[in-house]
Amino acid sequence: MEVNRSRLLATARPYLQVLALLGVTPPPVFFSRTLQRRRRGLFIAIYGCFLVSISLVVIYECYANIVALQQEVYQFHAEDFSRVMGWTQKFLVVAMATCNHLNILLNFRRLGRIYEGIASLELDVDYAAKDFRARRYWWSFRFRLALYIGGWMVLIISLVPRLTVRRLAFFLHWANKLVTEIILIMLQLKCTEYCVFVLLIYELVLRLRHNLQQIHEELQECSCGNRMQELCVALKSNQLLVGRIWELVGEIGHYFVLSISLLFFFNCLTIMHVVNWALIKSFNPNDCCQYSRLGFTLLLSSTIFLACFYSEFCIRAYNGIPRILHQINCLPAAEDFQMLKMGLREYSLQMQHLRLSFRCGGFFNINLKYFGGVVVTIFGYLIILVQFKIQVFSETKYFESNNITEMTY
Repeated sequence: MEVNRSRLLATARPYLQVLALLGVTPPPVFFSRTLQRRRRGLFIAIYGCFLVSISLVVIYECYANIVALQQEVYQFHAEDFSRVMGWTQKFLVVAMATCNHLNILLNFRRLGRIYEGIASLELDVDYAAKDFRARRYWWSFRFRLALYIGGWMVLIISLVPRLTVRRLAFFLHWANKLVTEIILIMLQLKCTEYCVFVLLIYELVLRLRHNLQQIHEELQECSCGNRMQELCVALKSNQLLVGRIWELVGEIGHYFVLSISLLFFFNCLTIMHVVNWALIKSFNPNDCCQYSRLGFTLLLSSTIFLACFYSEFCIRAYNGIPRILHQINCLPAAEDFQMLKMGLREYSLQMQHLRLSFRCGGFFNINLKYFGGVVVTIFGYLIILVQFKIQVFSETKYFESNNITEMTY
Protein backbone atom coordinates (compact mmCIF):
# COMPACT_ATOMS: atom_id res chain seq x y z
CA MET A 1 0.00 0.00 0.00
CA GLU A 2 1.40 3.40 -1.00
CA VAL A 3 0.82 5.02 2.40
CA ASN A 4 4.28 6.56 2.42
CA ARG A 5 3.42 8.77 -0.54
CA SER A 6 -0.38 9.01 -0.28
CA ARG A 7 -2.11 10.93 2.47
CA LEU A 8 -5.51 9.70 1.34
CA LEU A 9 -4.58 6.04 1.73
CA ALA A 10 -2.80 6.76 5.02
CA THR A 11 -6.01 8.35 6.32
CA ALA A 12 -8.11 5.37 5.22
CA ARG A 13 -5.65 2.80 6.57
CA PRO A 14 -7.11 2.46 10.15
CA TYR A 15 -10.55 1.65 8.77
CA LEU A 16 -9.11 -0.89 6.34
CA GLN A 17 -7.17 -2.53 9.18
CA VAL A 18 -10.37 -2.99 11.20
CA LEU A 19 -12.06 -4.53 8.16
CA ALA A 20 -9.07 -6.83 7.64
CA LEU A 21 -9.44 -8.23 11.18
CA LEU A 22 -12.95 -9.42 10.23
CA GLY A 23 -11.85 -10.96 6.95
CA VAL A 24 -13.52 -8.29 4.81
CA THR A 25 -10.44 -6.96 2.99
CA PRO A 26 -6.71 -7.79 2.86
CA PRO A 27 -4.51 -6.01 5.41
CA PRO A 28 -3.00 -2.80 4.02
CA VAL A 29 0.52 -3.99 4.87
CA PHE A 30 0.28 -6.57 2.05
CA PHE A 31 0.52 -3.76 -0.50
CA SER A 32 3.56 -2.04 0.98
CA ARG A 33 6.47 -1.55 -1.41
CA THR A 34 8.98 -2.16 1.37
CA LEU A 35 7.59 -5.64 2.09
CA GLN A 36 9.80 -8.40 0.68
CA ARG A 37 8.25 -10.76 -1.87
CA ARG A 38 8.93 -13.87 0.22
CA ARG A 39 7.46 -12.32 3.35
CA ARG A 40 4.45 -11.04 1.38
CA GLY A 41 3.81 -14.57 0.10
CA LEU A 42 3.98 -15.93 3.65
CA PHE A 43 1.55 -13.29 4.94
CA ILE A 44 -0.87 -14.00 2.10
CA ALA A 45 -0.75 -17.74 2.85
CA ILE A 46 -1.45 -17.12 6.55
CA TYR A 47 -4.28 -14.75 5.77
CA GLY A 48 -5.65 -17.26 3.26
CA CYS A 49 -5.81 -19.90 6.00
CA PHE A 50 -7.55 -17.35 8.20
CA LEU A 51 -10.18 -16.78 5.49
CA VAL A 52 -10.67 -20.53 5.03
CA SER A 53 -11.25 -20.95 8.77
CA ILE A 54 -13.83 -18.15 8.71
CA SER A 55 -15.61 -19.84 5.80
CA LEU A 56 -15.75 -23.14 7.71
CA VAL A 57 -17.22 -21.37 10.75
CA VAL A 58 -19.82 -19.70 8.51
CA ILE A 59 -20.81 -23.07 7.03
CA TYR A 60 -21.22 -24.62 10.49
CA GLU A 61 -23.27 -21.68 11.75
CA CYS A 62 -25.45 -21.90 8.66
CA TYR A 63 -26.18 -25.54 9.50
CA ALA A 64 -26.95 -24.68 13.15
CA ASN A 65 -29.31 -21.86 12.12
CA ILE A 66 -31.11 -24.11 9.63
CA VAL A 67 -31.70 -26.75 12.32
CA ALA A 68 -33.04 -24.12 14.73
CA LEU A 69 -35.18 -22.60 11.99
CA GLN A 70 -36.67 -25.99 11.17
CA GLN A 71 -37.77 -26.45 14.79
CA GLU A 72 -39.28 -22.98 14.92
CA VAL A 73 -41.14 -23.56 11.65
CA TYR A 74 -42.77 -26.70 13.09
CA GLN A 75 -43.63 -24.87 16.32
CA PHE A 76 -45.52 -22.07 14.56
CA HIS A 77 -46.93 -24.29 11.77
CA ALA A 78 -45.40 -22.00 9.19
CA GLU A 79 -44.50 -24.60 6.62
CA ASP A 80 -45.31 -22.45 3.59
CA PHE A 81 -42.53 -20.54 1.86
CA SER A 82 -41.16 -19.41 5.26
CA ARG A 83 -38.93 -22.47 5.30
CA VAL A 84 -37.77 -21.90 1.73
CA MET A 85 -37.08 -18.22 2.39
CA GLY A 86 -35.18 -19.05 5.58
CA TRP A 87 -33.09 -21.74 3.91
CA THR A 88 -32.30 -19.41 1.01
CA GLN A 89 -31.20 -16.69 3.39
CA LYS A 90 -28.90 -19.04 5.31
CA PHE A 91 -27.30 -20.49 2.18
CA LEU A 92 -26.87 -16.98 0.83
CA VAL A 93 -24.76 -16.12 3.88
CA VAL A 94 -22.39 -18.97 2.96
CA ALA A 95 -22.33 -17.85 -0.66
CA MET A 96 -21.54 -14.26 0.34
CA ALA A 97 -18.71 -15.24 2.70
CA THR A 98 -17.24 -17.66 0.16
CA CYS A 99 -17.41 -15.16 -2.70
CA ASN A 100 -15.89 -12.40 -0.56
CA HIS A 101 -12.96 -14.57 0.45
CA LEU A 102 -12.39 -15.92 -3.06
CA ASN A 103 -12.55 -12.38 -4.39
CA ILE A 104 -9.84 -11.32 -1.94
CA LEU A 105 -7.54 -14.16 -2.99
CA LEU A 106 -8.21 -14.14 -6.75
CA ASN A 107 -8.41 -10.36 -7.26
CA PHE A 108 -5.50 -9.52 -4.99
CA ARG A 109 -3.51 -8.00 -7.86
CA ARG A 110 -6.49 -5.95 -9.04
CA LEU A 111 -6.88 -4.46 -5.56
CA GLY A 112 -3.17 -3.65 -5.63
CA ARG A 113 -3.64 -1.83 -8.94
CA ILE A 114 -6.50 0.14 -7.40
CA TYR A 115 -4.29 1.22 -4.50
CA GLU A 116 -1.49 2.11 -6.90
CA GLY A 117 -3.88 4.07 -9.10
CA ILE A 118 -5.22 6.08 -6.17
CA ALA A 119 -1.73 6.87 -4.89
CA SER A 120 -0.37 7.94 -8.28
CA LEU A 121 -3.49 9.98 -9.02
CA GLU A 122 -3.19 11.85 -5.75
CA LEU A 123 0.45 12.70 -6.45
CA ASP A 124 -0.32 13.89 -9.97
CA VAL A 125 -3.32 15.95 -8.85
CA ASP A 126 -1.27 17.63 -6.12
CA TYR A 127 1.56 18.25 -8.61
CA ALA A 128 -0.90 19.83 -11.05
CA ALA A 129 -2.15 22.16 -8.27
CA LYS A 130 1.26 23.41 -7.14
CA ASP A 131 1.15 26.52 -9.38
CA PHE A 132 -2.26 27.70 -8.19
CA ARG A 133 -2.94 30.06 -5.33
CA ALA A 134 -5.60 28.16 -3.37
CA ARG A 135 -5.41 24.44 -2.61
CA ARG A 136 -7.74 21.95 -1.01
CA TYR A 137 -6.58 20.67 2.36
CA TRP A 138 -6.56 16.96 3.06
CA TRP A 139 -7.92 17.31 6.61
CA SER A 140 -11.44 17.74 5.22
CA PHE A 141 -11.18 14.20 3.86
CA ARG A 142 -10.10 12.94 7.29
CA PHE A 143 -13.21 14.49 8.85
CA ARG A 144 -15.47 13.12 6.11
CA LEU A 145 -14.04 9.64 6.48
CA ALA A 146 -14.43 9.69 10.27
CA LEU A 147 -18.03 10.87 10.00
CA TYR A 148 -19.26 8.71 7.14
CA ILE A 149 -17.18 5.54 7.59
CA GLY A 150 -16.15 5.52 11.25
CA GLY A 151 -19.58 6.55 12.46
CA TRP A 152 -21.32 3.96 10.29
CA MET A 153 -18.97 1.19 11.46
CA VAL A 154 -19.73 2.05 15.09
CA LEU A 155 -23.47 1.99 14.38
CA ILE A 156 -23.31 -1.40 12.65
CA ILE A 157 -21.19 -3.01 15.36
CA SER A 158 -23.39 -1.62 18.14
CA LEU A 159 -26.86 -1.92 16.58
CA VAL A 160 -26.74 -5.31 14.84
CA PRO A 161 -26.48 -7.32 18.11
CA ARG A 162 -29.16 -5.20 19.80
CA LEU A 163 -31.60 -5.59 16.92
CA THR A 164 -31.02 -9.24 16.04
CA VAL A 165 -30.07 -11.21 19.17
CA ARG A 166 -33.72 -11.57 20.26
CA ARG A 167 -34.81 -12.21 16.72
CA LEU A 168 -32.66 -15.30 16.25
CA ALA A 169 -34.26 -18.71 16.56
CA PHE A 170 -35.27 -19.63 20.11
CA PHE A 171 -33.69 -23.09 19.81
CA LEU A 172 -30.28 -21.68 18.81
CA HIS A 173 -27.53 -22.00 21.43
CA TRP A 174 -26.13 -18.76 22.86
CA ALA A 175 -22.64 -19.48 21.48
CA ASN A 176 -24.09 -19.94 18.01
CA LYS A 177 -26.00 -16.69 18.45
CA LEU A 178 -22.78 -14.84 19.32
CA VAL A 179 -20.94 -16.18 16.26
CA THR A 180 -23.97 -15.46 14.06
CA GLU A 181 -23.93 -11.83 15.19
CA ILE A 182 -20.25 -11.53 14.25
CA ILE A 183 -20.97 -13.02 10.82
CA LEU A 184 -23.82 -10.57 10.22
CA ILE A 185 -21.57 -7.64 11.17
CA MET A 186 -18.83 -8.96 8.89
CA LEU A 187 -21.20 -9.17 5.91
CA GLN A 188 -22.64 -5.69 6.40
CA LEU A 189 -19.16 -4.15 6.71
CA LYS A 190 -18.42 -5.21 3.13
CA CYS A 191 -20.51 -2.25 2.04
CA THR A 192 -18.35 -0.05 4.29
CA GLU A 193 -15.24 -1.14 2.38
CA TYR A 194 -16.93 -0.18 -0.86
CA CYS A 195 -17.86 3.23 0.58
CA VAL A 196 -14.21 3.86 1.54
CA PHE A 197 -13.15 3.56 -2.09
CA VAL A 198 -16.07 5.69 -3.26
CA LEU A 199 -15.04 8.46 -0.86
CA LEU A 200 -11.44 8.20 -2.08
CA ILE A 201 -12.64 8.74 -5.64
CA TYR A 202 -14.90 11.56 -4.45
CA GLU A 203 -11.97 13.37 -2.86
CA LEU A 204 -9.91 13.06 -6.05
CA VAL A 205 -12.81 14.41 -8.13
CA LEU A 206 -13.20 17.37 -5.75
CA ARG A 207 -9.51 18.20 -6.05
CA LEU A 208 -9.58 18.03 -9.84
CA ARG A 209 -12.69 20.19 -9.96
CA HIS A 210 -11.01 22.66 -7.60
CA ASN A 211 -7.97 22.83 -9.91
CA LEU A 212 -10.28 23.46 -12.85
CA GLN A 213 -11.93 26.30 -10.95
CA GLN A 214 -8.48 27.80 -10.33
CA ILE A 215 -7.79 27.63 -14.06
CA HIS A 216 -11.08 29.45 -14.69
CA GLU A 217 -10.23 32.20 -12.20
CA GLU A 218 -6.78 32.78 -13.68
CA LEU A 219 -8.12 32.84 -17.23
CA GLN A 220 -10.40 35.70 -16.24
CA GLU A 221 -7.39 37.84 -15.35
CA CYS A 222 -4.73 36.42 -17.66
CA SER A 223 -3.41 38.59 -20.50
CA CYS A 224 0.09 37.14 -20.89
CA GLY A 225 0.72 34.72 -23.76
CA ASN A 226 3.20 32.57 -21.82
CA ARG A 227 0.86 32.20 -18.88
CA MET A 228 -1.98 31.36 -21.25
CA GLN A 229 0.05 28.48 -22.67
CA GLU A 230 0.77 27.21 -19.16
CA LEU A 231 -2.94 27.29 -18.35
CA CYS A 232 -3.71 25.36 -21.55
CA VAL A 233 -1.19 22.72 -20.49
CA ALA A 234 -2.80 22.61 -17.03
CA LEU A 235 -6.21 22.18 -18.68
CA LYS A 236 -4.92 19.26 -20.74
CA SER A 237 -3.35 17.69 -17.65
CA ASN A 238 -6.67 18.03 -15.81
CA GLN A 239 -8.42 16.32 -18.72
CA LEU A 240 -6.02 13.35 -18.64
CA LEU A 241 -6.41 12.97 -14.87
CA VAL A 242 -10.21 12.90 -15.19
CA GLY A 243 -9.86 10.08 -17.72
CA ARG A 244 -7.72 8.12 -15.27
CA ILE A 245 -10.40 8.54 -12.59
CA TRP A 246 -12.97 7.10 -14.99
CA GLU A 247 -10.74 4.03 -15.56
CA LEU A 248 -10.16 3.64 -11.82
CA VAL A 249 -13.90 3.64 -11.13
CA GLY A 250 -14.24 0.81 -13.66
CA GLU A 251 -11.61 -1.22 -11.79
CA ILE A 252 -13.44 -0.67 -8.50
CA GLY A 253 -16.71 -1.80 -10.08
CA HIS A 254 -15.11 -5.03 -11.34
CA TYR A 255 -13.59 -5.74 -7.93
CA PHE A 256 -16.89 -5.37 -6.02
CA VAL A 257 -19.25 -6.81 -8.63
CA LEU A 258 -20.10 -10.08 -6.81
CA SER A 259 -19.72 -8.82 -3.25
CA ILE A 260 -22.05 -5.83 -3.56
CA SER A 261 -24.58 -7.69 -5.73
CA LEU A 262 -24.91 -10.52 -3.22
CA LEU A 263 -25.02 -8.10 -0.28
CA PHE A 264 -27.86 -6.07 -1.79
CA PHE A 265 -29.78 -9.24 -2.65
CA PHE A 266 -29.21 -10.62 0.86
CA ASN A 267 -30.43 -7.42 2.52
CA CYS A 268 -33.58 -7.32 0.39
CA LEU A 269 -34.33 -10.99 1.05
CA THR A 270 -33.68 -10.55 4.77
CA ILE A 271 -36.09 -7.62 4.93
CA MET A 272 -38.85 -9.79 3.44
CA HIS A 273 -37.89 -12.68 5.76
CA VAL A 274 -38.11 -10.40 8.82
CA VAL A 275 -41.51 -9.05 7.77
CA ASN A 276 -42.73 -12.60 7.16
CA TRP A 277 -41.88 -13.69 10.70
CA ALA A 278 -43.28 -10.44 12.09
CA LEU A 279 -46.63 -11.39 10.52
CA ILE A 280 -46.40 -14.97 11.81
CA LYS A 281 -45.72 -13.82 15.39
CA SER A 282 -48.02 -10.80 15.31
CA PHE A 283 -50.75 -12.68 17.23
CA ASN A 284 -48.37 -13.63 20.02
CA PRO A 285 -48.98 -11.20 22.94
CA ASN A 286 -45.60 -12.12 24.47
CA ASP A 287 -43.64 -11.17 21.37
CA CYS A 288 -41.32 -8.27 22.23
CA CYS A 289 -39.31 -8.13 19.01
CA GLN A 290 -41.58 -6.04 16.82
CA TYR A 291 -39.59 -2.82 17.30
CA SER A 292 -36.27 -4.61 16.87
CA ARG A 293 -37.52 -6.10 13.58
CA LEU A 294 -38.45 -2.63 12.38
CA GLY A 295 -35.05 -1.28 13.40
CA PHE A 296 -33.22 -4.13 11.68
CA THR A 297 -35.09 -3.60 8.40
CA LEU A 298 -34.22 0.10 8.56
CA LEU A 299 -30.57 -0.77 9.20
CA LEU A 300 -30.44 -3.12 6.20
CA SER A 301 -32.12 -0.50 4.02
CA SER A 302 -29.70 2.16 5.24
CA THR A 303 -26.73 0.04 4.16
CA ILE A 304 -28.02 0.00 0.58
CA PHE A 305 -28.97 3.68 0.78
CA LEU A 306 -25.55 4.86 1.96
CA ALA A 307 -23.73 3.01 -0.82
CA CYS A 308 -26.06 4.58 -3.37
CA PHE A 309 -25.92 7.99 -1.68
CA TYR A 310 -22.12 8.22 -1.62
CA SER A 311 -21.93 7.03 -5.23
CA GLU A 312 -24.50 9.66 -6.23
CA PHE A 313 -22.47 12.35 -4.45
CA CYS A 314 -19.36 11.36 -6.39
CA ILE A 315 -21.25 11.27 -9.71
CA ARG A 316 -22.73 14.73 -9.14
CA ALA A 317 -19.30 16.15 -8.29
CA TYR A 318 -17.96 14.63 -11.52
CA ASN A 319 -20.90 16.02 -13.50
CA GLY A 320 -20.06 19.49 -12.17
CA ILE A 321 -16.92 19.58 -14.34
CA PRO A 322 -18.79 20.30 -17.64
CA ARG A 323 -20.42 23.35 -16.04
CA ILE A 324 -16.98 24.80 -15.24
CA LEU A 325 -15.87 24.05 -18.79
CA HIS A 326 -18.89 25.94 -20.08
CA GLN A 327 -17.99 28.92 -17.89
CA ILE A 328 -14.44 28.89 -19.26
CA ASN A 329 -15.78 28.61 -22.79
CA CYS A 330 -17.80 31.80 -22.25
CA LEU A 331 -14.68 33.84 -21.41
CA PRO A 332 -13.21 36.19 -24.03
CA ALA A 333 -9.92 34.30 -23.80
CA ALA A 334 -11.61 31.21 -25.26
CA GLU A 335 -12.25 33.14 -28.48
CA ASP A 336 -8.89 34.90 -28.64
CA PHE A 337 -6.66 31.83 -28.16
CA GLN A 338 -7.18 28.95 -30.57
CA MET A 339 -5.21 26.50 -28.40
CA LEU A 340 -7.56 27.10 -25.46
CA LYS A 341 -10.61 26.79 -27.68
CA MET A 342 -9.51 23.45 -29.12
CA GLY A 343 -8.58 22.16 -25.65
CA LEU A 344 -12.00 23.04 -24.27
CA ARG A 345 -13.73 21.33 -27.19
CA GLU A 346 -11.72 18.15 -26.72
CA TYR A 347 -12.31 18.18 -22.95
CA SER A 348 -16.07 18.66 -23.44
CA LEU A 349 -16.24 15.76 -25.91
CA GLN A 350 -14.42 13.53 -23.42
CA MET A 351 -16.90 14.40 -20.66
CA GLN A 352 -19.79 13.54 -22.98
CA HIS A 353 -18.40 10.08 -23.73
CA LEU A 354 -16.86 9.19 -20.34
CA ARG A 355 -19.94 9.26 -18.14
CA LEU A 356 -19.05 8.33 -14.59
CA SER A 357 -21.14 5.52 -13.11
CA PHE A 358 -20.49 2.98 -10.38
CA ARG A 359 -21.52 -0.30 -11.96
CA CYS A 360 -21.81 -3.80 -10.52
CA GLY A 361 -20.69 -5.48 -13.71
CA GLY A 362 -23.62 -5.40 -16.10
CA PHE A 363 -26.24 -5.92 -13.40
CA PHE A 364 -27.08 -2.40 -12.21
CA ASN A 365 -25.71 1.06 -11.48
CA ILE A 366 -25.25 2.07 -7.86
CA ASN A 367 -27.05 5.39 -7.46
CA LEU A 368 -30.17 6.85 -5.87
CA LYS A 369 -32.29 5.86 -8.86
CA TYR A 370 -31.38 2.23 -8.23
CA PHE A 371 -32.20 2.60 -4.53
CA GLY A 372 -35.63 3.93 -5.43
CA GLY A 373 -36.19 0.88 -7.63
CA VAL A 374 -35.14 -1.40 -4.78
CA VAL A 375 -37.61 0.24 -2.40
CA VAL A 376 -40.47 -0.06 -4.91
CA THR A 377 -39.64 -3.74 -5.58
CA ILE A 378 -39.50 -4.59 -1.87
CA PHE A 379 -42.84 -2.91 -1.22
CA GLY A 380 -44.38 -4.81 -4.13
CA TYR A 381 -43.25 -8.16 -2.73
CA LEU A 382 -44.34 -7.18 0.79
CA ILE A 383 -47.84 -6.39 -0.45
CA ILE A 384 -48.06 -9.86 -2.02
CA LEU A 385 -46.69 -11.40 1.18
CA VAL A 386 -49.21 -9.61 3.39
CA GLN A 387 -52.09 -10.68 1.16
CA PHE A 388 -50.92 -14.28 1.26
CA LYS A 389 -50.55 -14.24 5.04
CA ILE A 390 -54.00 -12.70 5.53
CA GLN A 391 -55.50 -15.55 3.55
CA VAL A 392 -53.62 -18.14 5.64
CA PHE A 393 -54.69 -16.48 8.91
CA SER A 394 -58.32 -16.38 7.74
CA GLU A 395 -58.27 -20.09 6.91
CA THR A 396 -56.65 -20.91 10.26
CA LYS A 397 -59.27 -18.93 12.17
CA TYR A 398 -62.05 -20.59 10.20
CA PHE A 399 -60.70 -24.08 10.96
CA GLU A 400 -60.34 -23.27 14.66
CA SER A 401 -63.85 -21.84 14.92
CA ASN A 402 -65.34 -24.96 13.31
CA ASN A 403 -63.18 -27.39 15.34
CA ILE A 404 -61.41 -28.70 12.22
CA THR A 405 -58.13 -30.32 13.18
CA GLU A 406 -56.86 -31.49 9.81
CA MET A 407 -55.40 -28.46 8.05
CA THR A 408 -53.27 -28.34 4.97
CA TYR A 409 -50.54 -25.78 4.64
